[in-house]
Amino acid sequence: MTRDLDQPMYRWRELTPEQQQQVLDHRRADRLPWHSPPHYQSDTSYYMITAACYEHQHVIGVFETRMLDFEQKLIETASAHSIELFAWNLLPNHYHLLLATLDVKRLLWELGRLHGRTSFDWNGEDDRRKRKVWCNAAETAMKSEGHFWASLNYVLHNAVRHGYVRRWEDWPYCNAEQYLEQVGREVALRRWKDYPLYDYGKDWDPPGF
Repeated sequence: MTRDLDQPMYRWRELTPEQQQQVLDHRRADRLPWHSPPHYQSDTSYYMITAACYEHQHVIGVFETRMLDFEQKLIETASAHSIELFAWNLLPNHYHLLLATLDVKRLLWELGRLHGRTSFDWNGEDDRRKRKVWCNAAETAMKSEGHFWASLNYVLHNAVRHGYVRRWEDWPYCNAEQYLEQVGREVALRRWKDYPLYDYGKDWDPPGF
């Protein structure tokens, strides 16, 4: 990765198309593990996990290398303490995970440890030792199949929603490209139409589910 890309990632829109493509190519060359979409089962093991930087500061996205490193650690932590990891999206100041786990409290505890380690490292790198980096991670239990698929759409759509890219697969720090390859665009489009977002995310719970 060239050093000129090691810049604040919330300036993604300011990168040239060639620079954006370099980031995408780098991301695809080191593809992170991902699991197939599930056949939803009605139980309480399905959750969307959300965590944000304190006051939505762009601490994760200060550098491209930091985004890549944290994404890997986040996926490793989530995968180690879940049954399946279905979708994730990492932005410069927050992230979302959609997964199944039998012990959500343990998962949240492990994510808290990850937040603690990264806070210490990043504050040292940025010379901001007393800075508060994270808010606590929070879980939302999936209430139904519709809730699950709307949540998956929400997670994969997040970078588009925040204006970083126009297409899911153009954002390097999510598994949208793998999802589209796995299910096909026709199925993905049907799920998008069948389980629309409406104002999902406004209060972290979609209406009508």
